[in-house]
Amino acid sequence: MSAPCETTAARAADAPLGFFERYLTLWVFLCIAAGIGLGHLFPAAFQAVGRMEVARVNLAVAALIWLMIVPMLLKVDFGALHEVRRHWKGIGMTLLINWGVKPFSMALLAWIFIRHVFAGSLPAGQLDAYVAGLILLAAAPCTAMVFVWSRLTNGDPNFTLTQVALNDTIMIFAFAPIVGLLLGLSAITVPWDTLLLSVVLYIVIPVLAAQAWRAWLLKRGGSALEHTPARLHVPSLATLVLLFGFQGEQILAQPSVIALLAVPILIQVYFNSGLAYLLHRRFKVTHSVAGPSALIGASNFFELAVAAAISLFGFQSGAALATVVGVLIEVPVMLSVVNIVNRSRGWYKGIPGPT
Repeated sequence: MSAPCETTAARAADAPLGFFERYLTLWVFLCIAAGIGLGHLFPAAFQAVGRMEVARVNLAVAALIWLMIVPMLLKVDFGALHEVRRHWKGIGMTLLINWGVKPFSMALLAWIFIRHVFAGSLPAGQLDAYVAGLILLAAAPCTAMVFVWSRLTNGDPNFTLTQVALNDTIMIFAFAPIVGLLLGLSAITVPWDTLLLSVVLYIVIPVLAAQAWRAWLLKRGGSALEHTPARLHVPSLATLVLLFGFQGEQILAQPSVIALLAVPILIQVYFNSGLAYLLHRRFKVTHSVAGPSALIGASNFFELAVAAAISLFGFQSGAALATVVGVLIEVPVMLSVVNIVNRSRGWYKGIPGPT
């Protein structure tokens, strides 16, 4: 009999891409356009929503972020953690990129581009906030979208389940210390109480809620678990509309700032995905593991980054804007990485055996 995580992985691999995943780029761009347009036309309404705060937590954002994150976390199977030894090379390189390279390389890129190369072209009062936003964006590896990227590259579903479960476990304990360290090194004041509250609200509670819901759905049968996330895409899209609505005025008023903030994010994506991909080839890891590992090393848990930036620095801050720029370019850039991984599949030919 197959282990539960293997059964889940097999179902994920065999199921065709849903309507949402197939046209993901279109939905994201439509939500971005709708959010920017609504934010420009009805700024007072979005400002009113922005004032709905308790202990620096915006209630509307928290509710929509939970509605966005929890259904995605239903796919995470912490029972897959026992597969770590089977995929030890791929897992080891994934952890190296996600926790040993990515946050620190982004902090370095932010220092180079925001504090020096582009400093004269950016609002002087927001430089620290832009750096903070970029650090928040890179400090948490992507969770749910990795399943989509993995399927688009024919990735090993068992490996994908394992690496996502392990990264989510590490993120609960490592996100706040890494963000605190890098913000401190960047001479940015760290409100530790708000940072820790963000971890509890946007990592711990959603993970616990999703696992409880997942256990209940599994008792009802595998089909219930497979179909539930697909029914909850509308709240995910509504969250994007809201986030871009808050930043609509800034995005329209500062297109050059958006372009400049995108530069270190783009470099970070291609650097980390390329490094992961090359390391897997060097250590003779199969392509079905190298692909999803490279992709999780490049993408970000932007829901957490945006929510934390809003809690720490406010809606109108440069930090919130920087994280939203990450959302703006995430899907098209990651699809370009998927294309590179698929086109270079032949480079991995002849690499057999365990990963």
